[in-house]
Amino acid sequence: MNSEILDLQATLRQQVRIVLVDTSHSGNIGAAARAMKNMGLRRLYLVKPHRFPHADATARASGADDLLAQATICVDLDEALAGCTLVVGASARLRNLTVPLLDPRQCAEQTLGELVAGDGQQVAIIFGREHSGLTNDELGRCHHLVHIPSDPEYSSLNLAAAVQVVSYELRMATNVLSGKDVNAEKEQEITETNAIDQEPLAPADDMARFYDHLQETLVTIGFLDANNPRIMMRRLRRLFNRARPSVTEMNILRGILTAAQRRKQ
Repeated sequence: MNSEILDLQATLRQQVRIVLVDTSHSGNIGAAARAMKNMGLRRLYLVKPHRFPHADATARASGADDLLAQATICVDLDEALAGCTLVVGASARLRNLTVPLLDPRQCAEQTLGELVAGDGQQVAIIFGREHSGLTNDELGRCHHLVHIPSDPEYSSLNLAAAVQVVSYELRMATNVLSGKDVNAEKEQEITETNAIDQEPLAPADDMARFYDHLQETLVTIGFLDANNPRIMMRRLRRLFNRARPSVTEMNILRGILTAAQRRKQ
């Protein structure tokens, strides 16, 4: 992982706050902390949580207990937003407000842009109550709103699910902004596969010796009837002919057969 990505991920940890307002179910706090930690976020602010700390929060955190222990408990939203230069409020419903509306990807881009442009800028992303969200007054404190597009027939997301979506987009935006191809790991897998595919294939004479060795071993371990091996060996030949093993792979297979024979002796 290059230093630019590490720097941006450190910036996310230090300068992005996830603010939960008036959360009524303690388990949702724990689940939100887990979602944050999955994506490298660390700063959890809780405004007037109904019950916290609580065993339900710890259970749902599933290893993100450190975020719960370090969470900042605030008496009001003003305290949670102190020092923030960008405030984004999550809204489950499209409202008739003049606040600019973003989707989660745009929210992530806006957030990363703010962090990169400034020096130590603090960003808060606010999530409201489970059943009623943020009030209009609270939304009015925001520079932007973020709305997660969903099926209009069932558009209500669980609090932790909403935190997960926004946190994921922040993580992906970090990769993109750092110039990292988000498919780099997949490309590495393809590169490794191509390298294997370029190994020389086992020639026909090696394959013939392998089939003799395979039949001998299967008889030795009692898997193959020595008096009627043809049908099974025909199928196995088709299997390995389709696979077209390389010289290296053939050596591995022969080694396995030899080891099996020794165990049987």
